[in-house]
Parts: sequence; structure tokens; C-alpha cells
Amino acid sequence: MTRALSTDLRQRTLTAVASGMSCRAAASRFGISPTSVIRWVAEWRASGRDHALTQGGDRRSHRVEAWSDFLLSEVETKDDISLIELADRLATRHGGRFAPSTIWRCLDRHAMTVKKTAHAS
Repeated sequence: MTRALSTDLRQRTLTAVASGMSCRAAASRFGISPTSVIRWVAEWRASGRDHALTQGGDRRSHRVEAWSDFLLSEVETKDDISLIELADRLATRHGGRFAPSTIWRCLDRHAMTVKKTAHAS
């Protein structure tokens, strides 16, 4: 995934368009895609935002936070439980279906790690 262009470039482009230059002319002047300028101007007119939003990140793990108390109590009860077992218990007892990786991110946010070691079994 590519990085967003600089905020300074975006603001200079929006200023040029606001002063009467067309989107395509501003794009040509600053050496960027006309489509980008058209989208920037549409967003700027709709919301007034002149900077890019943050890219990437975890966008869905917040759903599992509703079950974090259950997950943490299960780990406290059985410290050598696997992520797959946690996912199965959550699905059978509460109907919440999550991938083991999502459960891992939830436990990691709460500083609760499940580490398999030779002496744990």
C-alpha cells in the first residue's frame, strides 16, 4: 500500500483550487493525479478536512472487546488454554465467532499472553 502524499502538497493544491484554478490544472501544476485532486476537493467541500486520514491498522478487533471479560476469566481459570479452545468456548457459550488471531490481539491489548511451554503441559 502506498503512503499518502504530504499534507503540505494537499493544502497547496486545495488553496490553488480555492483561488479559482481548475482541479486538472492544479494537478498538472503540482504533478499529481487529477483524480486525487478531484477527490481531495470533494472531501474538502463536504467536510472541510484538508489532510489525509490515517492508513492501516486493526479495524475489526474492537468487536471482541465485548467478550474480553469472558476471555480473560477463561485464561485465568485455565492458564494453558489454546486460542482455538478459547474461540470454541466463546462460540458455544455466547455465539461469538472470532478467529484465534482476533482473540490473540484482544489478549495482547490486555497484557494477557498465553505462552505454551514444556513445563506448562
